[in-house]
Parts: sequence; structure tokens; C-alpha cells
Amino acid sequence: MRTTPAAYRAAHELPGWYGAFRAHTPESVWTQSASLDELAALAAGLGTGAAVLRDHVKSAKHDWHGAAFIPDVTDEAAVRRVAARFLELRGEDLAGGLVLRRFEPFTGAEARTWWVDGACALVTAHPDTPGEVPEAGPGAFAGAVRALGARFVTVDLALRADGVWRVVEAGDGQVSDRPGSTTPAELLRALSPALSP
Repeated sequence: MRTTPAAYRAAHELPGWYGAFRAHTPESVWTQSASLDELAALAAGLGTGAAVLRDHVKSAKHDWHGAAFIPDVTDEAAVRRVAARFLELRGEDLAGGLVLRRFEPFTGAEARTWWVDGACALVTAHPDTPGEVPEAGPGAFAGAVRALGARFVTVDLALRADGVWRVVEAGDGQVSDRPGSTTPAELLRALSPALSP
């Protein structure tokens, strides 16, 4: 009840949080619809190299080569093929439009960081890899989290191959999955002092 609809969308959808994290996350461009023509035009503007496709909220990383990874954004046929498969998989669950994010090589598991009023309250494993809690240093992202202006957010971090921590995505904390390796009691204990009025 402390999060307005506008703040929720800003934290939950990539176009809302991208500006605050631009310096810490892969270059991204997006459409406001499922238009493959608009996506192809955006891809042409990215120059060369690989990209990852998603919508404003989710990817289809479970079908990495079919519906997520585009080896070369100058290959318009590949951009359209991957996007068509992505749209088929997302169906009515498509959120917003299509997003192209420049591919960056990450190593190891992601870390999920939990933030309240611009301060990191907890670092956990990512729900996809609940047994692995990376040694993430969230302090470098505090300014970006404060710039986002949302009271309760999660920020998923991954270590790039060159040793730099990068933001994979942000999310509204109230709808972020808790990894199975962190009990509800642990999460509530960490967050409750910060969530008190």
C-alpha cells in the first residue's frame, strides 16, 4: 500500500528503471508494441554485435537460442525469427513492448539485492540458483537505486567477465520471488526494520 501504481511500474518495467541504472546495465532499446518492423529498426540502430530479447518485464531465457539470444543485430532475419518465437511463447502475457539489450558475458550466478528507501537490506541468491549466493557488492548501486525513487525494490546483479558487477534487472520488491535458500523469516527479519513506519 506504500507503493503508488506509477512507482510500481517504474521499478517493475525496464523502461521505468533503465534511466536510473543506465551506467550500470547493458545498453537497451525498446518498442511500446509487438511490432517486428519497429524492432528491426531499433536493432539497426544498435550497430553490430549480439543482443538479448525480452519484453518490458520478462525474457524467455529458457529458450535461449530460439527466443532470447540474437548473435548479430545486423541480421534482420534472425532478429525477426527470434522475436516471432518470443512473441509466440509470451502470448497474452506479453508485457509492454519488445526490448533489445546488448549482450554482455556474465560469469557465475546472479545475486538478488533487496532495497528499502535507497539502502540495501539484504543480499540473497537469485531464485533461479537458490544454492548459490555470490559475494556481490551492492554499495556501488545505492545512488542509482535512490535515483529510481521507489521505496521497495530488488536489483539483480551479475558479475561480468571482466570482473565488474552489472545490473541484470530491477523489480518491485513486493512481487519479487524469494529464493528457496532464504526462509520467509530471514527475509522478513532483514526487511522489517526498514519497512516500519
